[in-house]
This record gives sequence, structure tokens and C-alpha cells, in this order.
Amino acid sequence: MYNQLAINSNTYHGYSLVEAVKGASEAGFTKIELAAVKDHTPHVLPTMKADERQWVKDLLQQYGMTCVGIGAHSNVMREEGIANLMESIDLAVFFDCPYIVTATGDAHNDADVIEDEAVLIRNLEPVLEKCEKLGKTLVFETHGNNFATGVSLKKLVQSFHNRVKINYDTANVIFYGDVLPYEDLAASVDVVEFVHLKDKLGANNEWNFPAIGDGNLDFGRLFTILQDGNYQGPISVEIEFTKDGPANLAEVNEAVARSFNYLKKLLES
Repeated sequence: MYNQLAINSNTYHGYSLVEAVKGASEAGFTKIELAAVKDHTPHVLPTMKADERQWVKDLLQQYGMTCVGIGAHSNVMREEGIANLMESIDLAVFFDCPYIVTATGDAHNDADVIEDEAVLIRNLEPVLEKCEKLGKTLVFETHGNNFATGVSLKKLVQSFHNRVKINYDTANVIFYGDVLPYEDLAASVDVVEFVHLKDKLGANNEWNFPAIGDGNLDFGRLFTILQDGNYQGPISVEIEFTKDGPANLAEVNEAVARSFNYLKKLLES
């Protein structure tokens, strides 16, 4: 599973993509999930011009990084969210990565209540048709107000008859869903194709996501569940610190390096 490790560039929220790629590469990562969330972490965006996209591709090549996914969180209950996903598929094509990651609601402060899943399913029809045509996979993250656990998302993705999969966030299920990830992941791993590997400290509803290995999660147990489920997808490390954020870029780089070293030691043992 060591070869499945990637860095989520959202770890470098507030910093440039150059800083993210350089820091992650120096830590040992060779794969990256590119954050594409307007007004939050816009490391790439569908509105980029051709030369801007090529600049990003050249940057990744310079540091020996491969893109494994586009983190394009969109509110799929709104027209603008669907439009953003449609355009984000083109980003996945350009960067030759198989996955587009989203939740069902807003990236942050998700307050919408989805009362009719049939509307959500209908909204996504053009997105899924385009994904199928271009060989891309849409993965829903355990996130937010409506589908905060793997079990709840599994029921949803099964409505799409294998056209949608789960992006399992190991700490979001605690923060949003108030459940530990172990039994929940085991119950949903058969439809998981992307993982956000995130640690957790503090109360369940406290925004505290430190470097991997610095929190309370048992990653050995989580990797065993993934292995038993024959999980083959990316394992994208995401560090979101506390509400105050990191003090500076050096703190981010140090947390990324510490996470990589912890996981390397754990997985190689």
C-alpha cells in the first residue's frame, strides 16, 4: 500500500501549488491529488487557460509527481455545482487522472438537507454520462450534513449501479458523522475507491486534524481493513491542522514529512 500513497494538495491550503508540490516531493511523495475548490484551495480550476494548465503539468513533471485525482468539491444540488463538476472532468482528462472527488453539498458549512435523493441522482446524470464516456470515476467523500459515513454513502452509491464510488475520509466520519472509522470502513470498503487519510485529535466535533501519527487513529487497523477489502485506489494524505491553521509553511512541510515517514515505516513493517 506504500505505492498508493499520495498527498492532497489541500494540506497546503493558503499556500501556492509550487510550495505544495515542492514540499510534498521533498518529503517523499510522488503522487498528488490536486485541490480544485474555488475560494478555498484553488490550486487548479476548470477556468484555467491552456497555458496555465500546461504550466501545472510541467511543474508536476519537474518534481516527478503524478496526479491521481481532482478534488473538485461541488454542491450537486445546485446548477452551478453540476456545471463545475462537468468542467472538472476536463481537468481530470488533461492531467490524466482517473478520479474526480466531490461531496454532495458545499465544501464547508454544509447546511443543505437533501430530502429527495432522486433529485440528486437526476442532477448527476450528465456528469456520470461524461465520466463514462471519458473513462473517469466520480467519488463522493464522507463529508458534511447528509452523507457523513461510509455506511450512509454506500446506500447512495448503490443507487447509481456502480457508476459512483466512495472517497472515504478517515477523520470526517468522526467530525461530521460522530462515528469511529473502523467498523464503518469495514462495512463500506467494497465500494470505496479513494481514501483521504486523515488523523484526528480532540472531541469528535473539534476541528483538529494533525499530522498522520500525531492523533488518535489506529492506522495499522485501518490499513488491515483496506487490505482485507482488496483496496487498490489512492491513499491521499490530508492534514488540516486546527481552526487557527499552521503558523507558517515550515510547519506544513514538517507535518507532511513527519506523516510520510510515519506511514513509510508503518507500511514497510
